Amino acid sequence: MAEPESLWPDAMLAAALLAIDPAGLGGAALRAGAGPVRDEWLSLLRRWLPEDTPWQRVPLNIQDERLLGGMDLSATLARGQAVAQRGVLAGAHGGVVVLPMAERLSPTTVARLAAVMDTGEVQLQRDGLSQSHPARLAVVALDEGEGADETVAPSLVDRMAFRLNLSEVSPREVQDALSAEAATLGLEVAQARQRLRLVRPSDEAVTALCEVAQQLGVDSLRAPWLALRAACAHAALDDEREPAEHHLAAAARLVLAPRATRLPAPPQPADTESAPEPEPTPEEDRDPPEDQPPPPEEDEEAPLETPDPSDTEEDPSADTDDTQEPKAEDIAAMQDRVLAAAQAAIPAGLLALLAQASGPRSASSSQGAGASRLSLLRGRPLGTRRGRLGSGARLHLLDTLRAAAPWQRLRQAQEHGSERAAERAAKGGQRIHVLPEDFHIQQFRQPRETTTVFVVDASGSSALNRLGEAKGAVELLLADCYVRRDKVAVLAFRGRSAELLLPPTRSLVRAKRSLSGLPGGGGTPIAHALDAATELVTAVQRRGDSATVVLLTDGKANVTRAGTGGRPQAEQDALASAVRLRLTRASLLLIDTSPQPAAQARALAQAMAARYVPLPQAGALQISQAVRLAQSLHKPADGSRV
Repeated sequence: MAEPESLWPDAMLAAALLAIDPAGLGGAALRAGAGPVRDEWLSLLRRWLPEDTPWQRVPLNIQDERLLGGMDLSATLARGQAVAQRGVLAGAHGGVVVLPMAERLSPTTVARLAAVMDTGEVQLQRDGLSQSHPARLAVVALDEGEGADETVAPSLVDRMAFRLNLSEVSPREVQDALSAEAATLGLEVAQARQRLRLVRPSDEAVTALCEVAQQLGVDSLRAPWLALRAACAHAALDDEREPAEHHLAAAARLVLAPRATRLPAPPQPADTESAPEPEPTPEEDRDPPEDQPPPPEEDEEAPLETPDPSDTEEDPSADTDDTQEPKAEDIAAMQDRVLAAAQAAIPAGLLALLAQASGPRSASSSQGAGASRLSLLRGRPLGTRRGRLGSGARLHLLDTLRAAAPWQRLRQAQEHGSERAAERAAKGGQRIHVLPEDFHIQQFRQPRETTTVFVVDASGSSALNRLGEAKGAVELLLADCYVRRDKVAVLAFRGRSAELLLPPTRSLVRAKRSLSGLPGGGGTPIAHALDAATELVTAVQRRGDSATVVLLTDGKANVTRAGTGGRPQAEQDALASAVRLRLTRASLLLIDTSPQPAAQARALAQAMAARYVPLPQAGALQISQAVRLAQSLHKPADGSRV
């Protein structure tokens, strides 16, 4: 694994390569908080770019007309025809676009940026305009997320060559490395930018990078291409006309290693006995006659004819051709060394985190914690759409004027000669003609409140332990309620029914009071519990909120929906109730509390389409961590936060 002191030199090298080939490498995702380390990296990148290179910072909530371009309202009203203005991306052609707080970008903005990075141009098709502007640029996404679930959109990071994590780099380390080396490297970068077009990679280099990407589990086809561009830029930096092995190793370390999803398989030892010799035929098995001489060995020269000395002379041209072609052993050895360099640079804990987050997800992934809904009244601005006023909808004045501006000359001509036009002409005034079809209303994205419903199995001898763990988990989750603005509810089931101990609330005192006096024992009416959870989730969703259900049970139902005993019928009723709960499309998590993972609990989780977590010795902290992990896995794609 890479040592902390090696992070900053690699970051400097990535900045140099990005300055050599900005549009070809796509950019970099820089995970670091605001501070001198991040500022110094951005300063190096800007210093090593040409002086006239555009450098644009894109605000988080930028609108499409500012990002891509749109109508110049004042010029349109003055001329009576649509006049376009360029957006930020078109103005950054040939330069760099910086995205602060990139982990919070909306899916719409991410899609716009990805399309521009793919095509290298901005297609403007809005407000009656149809234009195209070149926009070959690099994107630097500043990732300021606090946890592993707050990252830049994968579709955007996939188009960037570098993923740099500078959160562990100290400012002192940066100052120690920034001396005459940075100035010298800046001169080399300017020269390498001119030499880049002369670099031609070999077929062996392309094959080596593709092999390394495959062994590291990198599924994206862009990754080996970006690694090849990085190797070519590195070769130009060293004044080489072809990427050497150390250039490929550096490209694999910087581009492929952060994308790794698995460790490469260990090399298989060479087995010389893998191909056994065939069994001898009966004729071959016989001993030769005594009067017959033995057959000559394979490496013994046949004495039938004398070779011509001229035929044994070496051909200089043939020898030269053989030395120019690389041997298969050399190519394989180069691939192994490049793979070893990439494997050594895999961040610590990356593969474990990917394995943890790759579990089965609920079918309701879009309705998890942090979901949001459209609103016409309040929330985060989400753009506008055509519509009619009423029901509290807010008119967006600028978009309404943009829709009406291109038609002013035509509408004034239609009204010419009327009495109203004559009156306005006498007064010397001119007004803007706005029709109802021009109205644009503002849309908002309003965060949904999230209610976490604990469904606790209070039956049997382990009820006290399970309830104690549920109490601790509720207390830990309620501590985050002021930040997350979510609620907690508790359902307990035992005997023949389920009981709502705690309606949805944020009150920690009320939660403790409701759980303190609950007795345990009796049967396990799982069907009743799931039906009660379904009703509670439906009521929560009817208010426009989202719900997460956490079921703590061993899954061994023994009470039917009718309240009678009988394990087979009780299990069938539990599975039927699980399917009903699944149809609510809530985020579901089943924690198996049995001493050993039970088949009944796993079958119940499959029927619910819930995430299954076997925690025989689950404590309050483990349960709360499992709930937070499930909520982060069910986070909506729009990246909205509550």
